[in-house]
Amino acid sequence: MTVPVLGRISTGSPGRRWRPGSVASRLVAGLVALVCCTPLVVIVTKALAVGPERAGQLLWRPRVGELLGNTLSLVVLTVSITVVLGVAAAWLVERTDLPLAGLWRVVLVCPLAVPAFVNAYAWVSIRPDLNGLTGAVLVTSLSYFPFVFLPVAAVLRGLDRSLEDTARSLGLGPWRTFLRATLPQLRPALMGGALLVSLHLLAEFGVLALVRFPTFTTAILDQYQVAFDDAAGSVLASALLALCLAFLTIDLVSRGRVRHARVGRGTPQRPAPVRLGRLTPVALGGIVLLMLLAIAVPVGSIGRWLVMGADSLSAGELVAPVWSTLRLAATAAVLTTVAAFPVAWLVVRATDRRDRWVAVVVERSTYLASSLPGVVVALALVGLAVRYLPAVYQTSVLLVLAYAILFVPRAMVSIRAALAHLPPELGDAARALGDNPVRAFVRVQLPLVLRGTLAGFALVFIAVSTELTATLLLAPTGTRTLATAFWAASESLDYAAAAPYAAALVILSAPVTYLLMRRTEEVTAT
Repeated sequence: MTVPVLGRISTGSPGRRWRPGSVASRLVAGLVALVCCTPLVVIVTKALAVGPERAGQLLWRPRVGELLGNTLSLVVLTVSITVVLGVAAAWLVERTDLPLAGLWRVVLVCPLAVPAFVNAYAWVSIRPDLNGLTGAVLVTSLSYFPFVFLPVAAVLRGLDRSLEDTARSLGLGPWRTFLRATLPQLRPALMGGALLVSLHLLAEFGVLALVRFPTFTTAILDQYQVAFDDAAGSVLASALLALCLAFLTIDLVSRGRVRHARVGRGTPQRPAPVRLGRLTPVALGGIVLLMLLAIAVPVGSIGRWLVMGADSLSAGELVAPVWSTLRLAATAAVLTTVAAFPVAWLVVRATDRRDRWVAVVVERSTYLASSLPGVVVALALVGLAVRYLPAVYQTSVLLVLAYAILFVPRAMVSIRAALAHLPPELGDAARALGDNPVRAFVRVQLPLVLRGTLAGFALVFIAVSTELTATLLLAPTGTRTLATAFWAASESLDYAAAAPYAAALVILSAPVTYLLMRRTEEVTAT
């Protein structure tokens, strides 16, 4: 058996090699994509039923142009800010001699434990005049930058320094080395995080309602809830889908086909930490300021309202919402992570031209539903359940399915970034030594992508814990989650009554994020 430095290990029987682009893997990934696309079919069908003339009247209005401008402005500004914050924070924590790096690695993920609409509630309760585009960009940037930080930090932690050493030997300075050698290796994680932020902004409702900034999402909900115009809502949702397709196309073109997994002699070596020197106080000050804005402001605001409304809610009243949130979040996170894995695997391991096209179609299909507001997905599932599966209507099954459809991309971004740096030759070597495909995957490949899988699980768990609109529509009668209980109080501007639920959301999400991050560090160390 010959093992080349770069290339696949020859097994002597190419026909027996298990290829991830095989029929079985395509079928599993395709089934996941089909389930995710089901609400889209319902929405597009309703929009087409309106007719071209009526659809044109609904779309060609000044109000729609205003909504489009607001949505694009929010996406461009927030994505730009989150990319800068996420990459800068990840580089400082993983590649410099920043003091207390292990602490910052965990703290920088903690904003995910504060739901975006809770963050908006905190800022608005302090600054009632904080509204419009400024308020929306501020809150969403502080809430979503960990979506970029998490995958970028995970990749930086495992990068080999050989390319950077080569760049420096050719005379490049630190900044040019980062731009030309390090940054290209971060492309899968960086583009995935940016896409995740973009799609989440398209579906955001709670933050935008609190800061009074109208976008397609708020307009769609108004059509469904206020005007009771299902046709207009479906047409606007279809326009939102078109915008999502544009973002997915940009991401696909920008991603490229460069291989990022390393195969060669020796073991990967981590780069020596960059010495910050006199810039250490500046770096520390920047991270502290970011954490004050992203964590201290919402936590402080929640604490203030808790003190002011100490007698408004008893601890016993929190038990049922906490249990419902835990049960639904854990179930949905497991299902979503399992569903995302075959899709991510197919995307990264697709070999020939046909497999690549299948992978692209399957992956992009799973992203489409996540760009829709939860209320749209929920209404589509309600229509299908009432007509075809009445037994699952008003059950947790339908609600968990909606969560999986909405949050598959969150798990897939982290898993795909980890798989992109997993050399396929390792699986070939294990099978050449006698392991079957399943055993080779479990023993050799899964441990190497475990940290990305756990990060995806954490993202989905937190997202489900804080999901609002789909839960309001699909939760079984009598089921109250922390998010819906909080919204019921905050919608009536009763900030004191909403504070206990907001505090419970933060307390519930923070330990899960911390424990998963600690587990990630242990896996990385081993």
